[in-house]
Amino acid sequence: MTRKLGRLKKVNLREFWKKEDKHFTPWLAEEENIAFLAEALNFEELTVEAQEKSVGVFWADILCKDEMGNWVVIENQLDESDHKHLGQIMTYASGLKAETVVWISDKFKEEHRAALDWLNDKTDETVNFFGLEIELWRIGESELAPKFNIVCKPNDWSRSVSRAKRDIGLSDTKRSQLKFWISYKEHLQQIDFPLSVRSPRAQHWLSFAIGRPGCHIAALQSIRDQWIGVELVFTDDNAKPHYYQLEKSREEIESELGYSVTWLENPDYKRSKVENKMENGDPGDDEKWDGHFEWLAEKLADFAKVFKPRILKLDANEYSEEEA
Repeated sequence: MTRKLGRLKKVNLREFWKKEDKHFTPWLAEEENIAFLAEALNFEELTVEAQEKSVGVFWADILCKDEMGNWVVIENQLDESDHKHLGQIMTYASGLKAETVVWISDKFKEEHRAALDWLNDKTDETVNFFGLEIELWRIGESELAPKFNIVCKPNDWSRSVSRAKRDIGLSDTKRSQLKFWISYKEHLQQIDFPLSVRSPRAQHWLSFAIGRPGCHIAALQSIRDQWIGVELVFTDDNAKPHYYQLEKSREEIESELGYSVTWLENPDYKRSKVENKMENGDPGDDEKWDGHFEWLAEKLADFAKVFKPRILKLDANEYSEEEA
């Protein structure tokens, strides 16, 4: 006997979300739903920081932080895209210093899709514009199921070309740093590596998200001082509480790592970190890169394995200055 299959039926958005500000935005800001959006964008995490965030006389629908602690602004529109919302996302990106701008609409006009592509092409590679269409579907009388379709996103290939043009004016050191990280990323893509790799830049570090805003791990290089290293860094307002809570398990952590690390409180600064270095490792000598890449990948994997479970459990409310 042939089993009967249901048919997918597209549902008008207004049947579930009557108003954008009172229904859709609060729905999207819920933890489960913002995680669904993060998955669609290929982000490890989005954490809602505010709804209806003031930007001068305007109000951004949702303000988030990604897994690296960077600002992400989300503008919602349950109708077809229009010029008003295009202007708003540019205002919010500027006013909130956002690194990622997400415009969600019922349907994108081709002109607005082209505008987002143009912004991704012309702006600095640290700023990303996404356009997503939101749909609702059901089978028979089943519950409604949302679906995000990405219609615009940063073009990594075109941006790499733009970066190559700008790199003409880089110093020898910056050019060497960029070459090192590009080759290192290619190395990581060929092995079983537990972390997502971001686009390399001409700088002395390459950051990796570790699942919590305000904290990340990074690979480091110093061409001048001839060393490479890895570090775990706390950067937000809870940097000191989280650092002290983690340091209480110092002996246990170093036992699990299998080697000692350097704990740097940096009392005069917000940032605190834990690091491990390979001295006398010249990243400017490309004949040594294979060994450098293996060492960095191994130590980054160690840091992720040992530190990440502890970091996710840290609670600044349990910290006391007297204990520190």
